[in-house]
Amino acid sequence: MMQQKLVRDFYKILNEVNTEEIPDGLKLPDSFTELVSELRSDHYDARTFALILRAMMEKLEREIRESRFTELMNKHFAASSIPKGIHCLSLRLTDEYSSNAHARKQLPSPELLPLLSDNSYHHFVVSTDNILAASVVVTSTIQSSLNPEKIVFHVITDKKTYAGMHSWFALNPVPPAIVEVKGVHQFDWLTRENVPVLEAVENHNAIRSYYHGNHIVGANLNDTTPRTFASKLQSRSPKYISLLNHLRIYLPELFPNLDKVVFLDDDVVIQRDLSPLWGFDLEGKVNGAVETCKGEDNWVMSKHFRNYFNFSHPIISRNLDPDECAWAYGMNIFDLHAWRKTAIRETYHSWLRENLRSNLTMWKLGTLPPALIAFRGLVQPIDPSWHMLGLGYQNKTSIENVKNAAVIHYNGQSKPWLQIGFDHLRPFWTKYVNYSNDFIRNCHILES
Repeated sequence: MMQQKLVRDFYKILNEVNTEEIPDGLKLPDSFTELVSELRSDHYDARTFALILRAMMEKLEREIRESRFTELMNKHFAASSIPKGIHCLSLRLTDEYSSNAHARKQLPSPELLPLLSDNSYHHFVVSTDNILAASVVVTSTIQSSLNPEKIVFHVITDKKTYAGMHSWFALNPVPPAIVEVKGVHQFDWLTRENVPVLEAVENHNAIRSYYHGNHIVGANLNDTTPRTFASKLQSRSPKYISLLNHLRIYLPELFPNLDKVVFLDDDVVIQRDLSPLWGFDLEGKVNGAVETCKGEDNWVMSKHFRNYFNFSHPIISRNLDPDECAWAYGMNIFDLHAWRKTAIRETYHSWLRENLRSNLTMWKLGTLPPALIAFRGLVQPIDPSWHMLGLGYQNKTSIENVKNAAVIHYNGQSKPWLQIGFDHLRPFWTKYVNYSNDFIRNCHILES
């Protein structure tokens, strides 16, 4: 009975101090052991002990919370950086382009040039400045194909990476498939007149600050959860203001002679023959994509428009439905013939302009939100088994599901070529890296 009374009395005291202000300058013990020692020395009465215990726990909670935000910031910086090995690979291959005629040979060879616009072939497009990632996308696609002789890859990169990218595919051909490497500077259509908004996006001071500024200064971390903060950091990846990331919206103009292409992000791996995609009936729609609103996990497969757009903005609330289903970039079948009959590009540009005028308050920045608007009514859902998302987000991804997916997508911060990649998911990617290649070996890529 005595013990029960003590518990009740202590509970009463704890309840009382729970609502009190903790006095400024209250000296807290550095450890639980010190707290017990001072209690044994009669330094505290029961009420003071309860107050100090509460203050110690609140301090610990603050420190844990702060360390979690620091961890998220460090992960963001790690995800935004270029690993030393990949930087080395680009530099060495660029140097090779200057000194080795074989690295500069025409891609593809002249007699194969007509196949670049032959619609009887299966045309894939990947846009990236990551040479190693491009090599994995191309290699995995070809090795998984039942008809590799029908594959044509169009690899698009930026001007600074062009020489290195060209060198890689010139020195590492993938017969019987065909690979074309083009820099954005080699597309006559990509002029300031045709792409005025993207130049504004790249040069807009508020946008540059949004992507490259200090993401903690000015942020009220008391009013946000670590998960919400992580989501905001992910949407602030500097890649989102790269022209390479917006290129997919110009596919009909960049490939005027092609009727259908499959566009792949550079963080995917192909594990199954994709030839059947060219037989899909898109029912007059433009974009064959996996919808991301019909799964159970909140990170990847439970996304609606409300997850991307600011519905407190009057233009957004007036024009969009928060419950509308979202879809994913990463592996998309685009019917360019049908696309050319639409105003997708103009709609995309007009909403980018509107967001600039609204001081970037209409959506979480990135290339998907304006595309969700531009492709409204023009998306044909495809079975989720064709495109599994989230391998760069979720440590608990089902290995069995990964094995069964046609395309696995490391969207998220934990890319397989980074140290922060998930160890158990990385082998699905590294199996397509040729570690015997001299350039990869000499750059010590992914060496532990």
